[in-house]
Amino acid sequence: MQVIDHQPHAWFLLEHGSGLLLDVECHHGAVSCSVLIRLNEEELAEYRRDGHAYLDRLAQTIHYSAPILAISTSPYKARKLRGYEDQVLQAIRQWQAQAQSGGKATGQD
Repeated sequence: MQVIDHQPHAWFLLEHGSGLLLDVECHHGAVSCSVLIRLNEEELAEYRRDGHAYLDRLAQTIHYSAPILAISTSPYKARKLRGYEDQVLQAIRQWQAQAQSGGKATGQD
């Protein structure tokens, strides 16, 4: 798993196997957590067409749908991947270390 793009304080795009995962930071009042989803075929097509700008829009859509709230009816709630927390954190730390050491870090700074 590796970070291939990001928007500070909003999301990370990670490559995992043959798929892409989007890790979105969601805040609602005093509650915050990340929501990790695998991009589906439609989202992949939009990403290929519009790139980073599409991921910004998708992350905002996910955030404002409030998938972390118990009463939420967000379509992303059921898509939230579980069990990847350690892998995502490790990939982000490796990406940050590469950026700090002067290596090429992808995405926006």
